[in-house]
Amino acid sequence: MIEFRNVCAGYGGGDVLQGLDLRVEDKSITCIVGPNGAGKSTVLRTLSGLLSPRVGEILLDGRALHTLSAAQVLAAGVAQVPQQGGLFGGLSIRDNMLLGGYLVRRQRRELNKRIDELAEVFPIVAERALDKAADLSGGQRRIVEFARALVTEPSVILLDEPTLGLDPKTCATVFETTQQVNALGTTVLMVEQNVRFGLQLADHGVVMERGQVLISQPADVLLGRSDMASMFFGAAPTEPAVDVPGGPA
Repeated sequence: MIEFRNVCAGYGGGDVLQGLDLRVEDKSITCIVGPNGAGKSTVLRTLSGLLSPRVGEILLDGRALHTLSAAQVLAAGVAQVPQQGGLFGGLSIRDNMLLGGYLVRRQRRELNKRIDELAEVFPIVAERALDKAADLSGGQRRIVEFARALVTEPSVILLDEPTLGLDPKTCATVFETTQQVNALGTTVLMVEQNVRFGLQLADHGVVMERGQVLISQPADVLLGRSDMASMFFGAAPTEPAVDVPGGPA
């Protein structure tokens, strides 16, 4: 379980997170939504160790993360898929995957075995192993980014707006890939501007406002709330339609 306890954090002396209390259940998919400036991405940055909280605690299964560096947080089992540009375009898919195992690079046999295991789940890792990442489509790059994040066998994956700038077909690929990651037993904490997409995918939904949790409910309940419609959707959907596998017709 991930726990934020009274976390205050921000940039340049100003707090974006203002006494944040948040719990993320083990092996769940939790989606954070909210207006711009609510602090959604700052939650991920503090959890991953890229930003140190000024006040409060961040715990993973009871272990304090808020005092660790980003590399130490990764070693503790938290990996993040960047919002954009996560792969090195001039390197092959295989080399990008190897970089995902930088922390265990000296254990080459185990690292190669892990990549081969991931290729069974995400076939593109083997099928396009020698191709440069720059030659992949947007959806293919996303799949490889997800696979690479799993090389160190993290217990938690962080996704920062995974559908940003993607077309509906690629969004559907992201939906399926996130489900595959979660099916491996990995906890997924995601921030998503496309509210319908995120809540259809998630088990649990969190609405943030002004650096605090405003609402925390099962995702399907949250998606059906009339006040959510007024806050995010208006009279008609504002996000592009996405053909979500298994989603409501």
